Amino acid sequence: MSKDNTSQEDRATRLNHLIKRLPNLPGVYKMLDKNGDILYVGKAKSLKNRVNSYFAKTIEHPKTRALVARIHDIETIITRSETEALLLEQNLIKEYRPPYNVVLRDDKSYLYIFISADTPYPRLAYGRGKGNHQKGRFFGPYPSAHAAKETLVLMQKMFQMRQCSNTFFRQRKRPCLEYQIKRCRAPCVGLVSAEDYAEDVNNTIRFLKGDSSDIHTTLIDKMETAADKLDFEQAAFYRDQLSMLREVQAKQAVYTIKGEADVIAIASQAGITCVNVLTVRGGRVLGGKNYFPDVDSSEPLSDNLSAFITSFYFQVTDDLPAEIIISHELSDQDAIQEALISHFNSKVMIKTNVREQRAEWLDLAILNANNALKTKLGDYLELQSRFSTLKQTLAPITDKAIDRIECFDISHTMGEATIASCVVFDQGGARKRDYRQYAIHDIQGGDDYAAMKQALIRRYKKQPLPDILLIDGGKGQLNMAKEVLTELDILADTLLIGVAKGEGRKAGLEVLHFIEHEPLDLPMDSKALHLIMHIRDEAHRFAITAHRKKRDKRRSSSVLEVIPGLGEKRRRELLNHFGGLQQLLGASQQELAGVKGIGNILAKTIYKVLHE
Repeated sequence: MSKDNTSQEDRATRLNHLIKRLPNLPGVYKMLDKNGDILYVGKAKSLKNRVNSYFAKTIEHPKTRALVARIHDIETIITRSETEALLLEQNLIKEYRPPYNVVLRDDKSYLYIFISADTPYPRLAYGRGKGNHQKGRFFGPYPSAHAAKETLVLMQKMFQMRQCSNTFFRQRKRPCLEYQIKRCRAPCVGLVSAEDYAEDVNNTIRFLKGDSSDIHTTLIDKMETAADKLDFEQAAFYRDQLSMLREVQAKQAVYTIKGEADVIAIASQAGITCVNVLTVRGGRVLGGKNYFPDVDSSEPLSDNLSAFITSFYFQVTDDLPAEIIISHELSDQDAIQEALISHFNSKVMIKTNVREQRAEWLDLAILNANNALKTKLGDYLELQSRFSTLKQTLAPITDKAIDRIECFDISHTMGEATIASCVVFDQGGARKRDYRQYAIHDIQGGDDYAAMKQALIRRYKKQPLPDILLIDGGKGQLNMAKEVLTELDILADTLLIGVAKGEGRKAGLEVLHFIEHEPLDLPMDSKALHLIMHIRDEAHRFAITAHRKKRDKRRSSSVLEVIPGLGEKRRRELLNHFGGLQQLLGASQQELAGVKGIGNILAKTIYKVLHE
């Protein structure tokens, strides 16, 4: 019997013994790999029953099978209730981010519109998450960035609150372009009184809260009063506000009911699960967002919905509405409700049986979930077909299962700001959570071989190899990868493929190179080639995006750093004053001299460096 088989039997015996001793009590379990790293964190009403279910012979989901194959040890923490277990589970997931947990942080947090607490001229702006901004009042969340930005522009046109940063606001000596296009009343230079500006702020708050009818009455009174005083310019200002308000009210006439709710619907088909989250605030549907959590679709929909809801409210959003309306009743619904109340320190009701307008919201969420699932399913079936064709194509070369594919690419500009990217795909598509970027250091500029070597060593010293490892390049890059994997003694664990551009570097003419096999030149209509090209192009996109960001950041800072007499403080003053490097480049010498701490002589030097 081989050493590997013996160790596997020892592991199985040890885990079976451990499971038998688990209690029938609520708690949290941590599954560890051979290095002691946490693979997965879960909660349970009964630790014994839940953990034992992972080792049933009927498990079909590939992710669960892969998890079980890597479990080396299991640790448990007993809690006093299921609610306590749920809270502890989410805290541990946040702290350790285990690779097999459903983590929704791949999606950016929702946008909020907020009004700052600055006096006497608060700022109107938007940003992601409540915790990332200055103190103030928050409105939202807006699942769609477009919806949030559209609302913000509307607020600018109607109520003309400032949106500039406090630094920019304090340093203004004359009105900016926003004043000229009637999107700000220039409080920075005193063109609006604090009282009138406060009225604009109050109207903005009332509008965002859905009280637009009261604003309508107020604006009519103000317009008539201004006209009676023969102040026709001010009367025209209120008339324009009324016109825009009527237009918005006409669009929103369908939303006549009050209420704040998140409406969550789940749908599943052919191994894919979709969850739609519809956001309702002030009786208005602000938008929706689709999620495709990587869950075991053979589990009951209610269980997968329960897992999603806990992940969503503990990982993604920091906003808890008064109601959560869901498409399926949950077995642990009361425990989740208690946990949310405890976590947010705010009341919430989780509902499934709803009527009238709320039933319409739920129908809308279900419709969106099913529609998104249908679209995703089309993409999924095509992806499955491509994986199947690739396996058939590579059958003479390897008999291993093909599920996980990783691809590396190198990006730089003449050796500057070199970045290596690693993208990951499996039969469910791109696994963006597993993507990685590597900033390459201590090599000669432009040496792609050295860059590839450094990236491969840094990744596979710690991470297991995929079924296929794609290298964007020909025989040279392939041999470099072979050398690295040989040094790490893991070459036999993967199939190495070099993807070389064909004649004229045209897409579809790629040639696949192997270590011990003849090159493969697939036809342009091959689905296997389409899959490889798609993964290679994604690696290229991911690398070049990071490279350009790093390069541009370095260049933007270095332009000012070479100017004699311009220290860090003055550089910061310049950038804050003009709002960025592009605006600074457009400034005249006189405008540069007007910045605090610059003066005429230094302004002349700065202008000369930037424009000659």
